[in-house]
Amino acid sequence: MRVWALPLALLALVSCVTQSVPRRQQQTRAPIVPAKPAVIDPVALAKRLASIQAGWPRSRQFDCARIKCVALTFDDGPGEHTWRLLDMLRQRDVRATFFVVGQMVAADKGGRIVHRIVDDGHEIGNHSWSHPSLSGVSHEELQRQLQYTDEIVWRLTGVKMRVMRPPYGATNHNVAAETRREGLAQILWNVDTLDWRDRVATTVARRAGEAKPGSIVLMHDIHRSTVDAVPSILDTLAKKGYTFVTVSELYGKTPTPGQMYTER
Repeated sequence: MRVWALPLALLALVSCVTQSVPRRQQQTRAPIVPAKPAVIDPVALAKRLASIQAGWPRSRQFDCARIKCVALTFDDGPGEHTWRLLDMLRQRDVRATFFVVGQMVAADKGGRIVHRIVDDGHEIGNHSWSHPSLSGVSHEELQRQLQYTDEIVWRLTGVKMRVMRPPYGATNHNVAAETRREGLAQILWNVDTLDWRDRVATTVARRAGEAKPGSIVLMHDIHRSTVDAVPSILDTLAKKGYTFVTVSELYGKTPTPGQMYTER
C-alpha cells in the first residue's frame, strides 16, 4: 500500500455531466499541497478491517440475470445532504454506490460520513481528488487524482475501493490503463437524471423512474433536490418490481479493473 501525504485544500466542486452534454468550464484549482496524515482511531479501524477481505462490499447474492435489478449511484459527495440520504436508504434497507471526491472526504472531519457509507453496507468508489477531466491531465496528475482519494478512504475506513467513475464521464486509453493498474473498474451509467442541471425533485424522480432492468442511474448527493427525490424514486421502482443493488452486486462480482461499464 502506498502512503501519500494528504492535502487539505478544499474547493467548490462542479457536478458531473454526461458525454452528450457539453462539459461546463472547469474552475482553476489550487495545487495539491502536503499535509499531515489523519489520525485514525485504531479500535475503529480494526472493526472495519473485514472490509478489505475478498468479496467486499458484502454481497447479498442477487442474481440480476434473472431478477429486475437497478443500481442507484451518487456522485460528488459526501456533502451536507448525504447523511439525510443515508437515513432514507437505511429505513428502506436499500444499498447504493457512492462515488466520492477526495476533497469532500477530507472536508468531512473525521470521515464521519464515509464511515457510515461503509458501515451501512453501501459500495464506495473513487471519483478523483478534485474533479478534473481525467482525460485531459498529465499521467502524473492522473495518478495523484486516483491515489490520493484511494489513500484517504483507506485511512479512514480500511476499505480498498474497487470501482471508480471518471468525472464528466471523460475517459480514454490513458485513464483505462491507469485504472487497470490501480485495480479500479470504470463505472459510467445509462440513465442520466440531469439532476445537476434541473434541480426539481419531481423531474429527477421521473427520469430515474425510467430505469430498465440492469440500469445504472446517475445522481448527485450534493444537491438537496436530488435527495428530496429519492423517496419517490424508491417508491416508483419498487412498485415496478425492482431490487436495489450496488454496482458490484449488479454484475454478481467485482467489475474488471480498467474496463468500462454502463449497464448490465
